[in-house]
Amino acid sequence: MTQFPPGFEDESNNLCIDFDGVIHSAHLGYYDGTIYGYPLAGSLEAIRELSKQYRIIIFTAKAKPSRPLVNGKTGTELVWEWLEKHGIADCIVGVTAEKPRGFLYIDDNGYRFENWDDTLTYVKENHENKSK
Repeated sequence: MTQFPPGFEDESNNLCIDFDGVIHSAHLGYYDGTIYGYPLAGSLEAIRELSKQYRIIIFTAKAKPSRPLVNGKTGTELVWEWLEKHGIADCIVGVTAEKPRGFLYIDDNGYRFENWDDTLTYVKENHENKSK
């Protein structure tokens, strides 16, 4: 189980999920800076389910302050709009470019994300049993 510094124990229920390549398809890469992609299969349902037990935080380079504005909006604003559009904004507690404290990071470039069924199983087997 991940260790948290004194005073940050409440963050032990944070589940941190990368945006591009895990939730959002980003199949065109940076493209024009917009968030143009579709939700990856199973991502919306998994987030809804996981948010019932965990605090979901989205991490993404799109939220970096140095990212240029797109149509007058920050990357963070664009991510929130996409989350709203797809009906899961109420499942998310934050969007950040920083690495938040969390018990697990789901990232296509870190944790080897293959699909949401395997990811849900991993989360349940590796966090729920250890937190009891």
